[in-house]
Amino acid sequence: MLAIRLPEKIEKRLARLAKQTGRTKTYYAREAILQHLDDLEDVYLAEKRMEAIESRRVKTIPLEEVMRPHGLKKKSPSRKSGAIK
Repeated sequence: MLAIRLPEKIEKRLARLAKQTGRTKTYYAREAILQHLDDLEDVYLAEKRMEAIESRRVKTIPLEEVMRPHGLKKKSPSRKSGAIK
């Protein structure tokens, strides 16, 4: 069970959508959470990881070092045809 308070403007939009479609406000709130929870988790975890990198609590590995054992080399930036020079 979850109870949330929404800004009045959002509550009205949600109520209008529910009325127009014959679905419940709960249905749309649930759909919004299900569709966006993965994105919110990704953003939170990325921010925490970036903080750890910036504060040097974790070590990073240069791309070249990761690619070397696999016989790969970093490609130089290429110019696409028609690019402004």
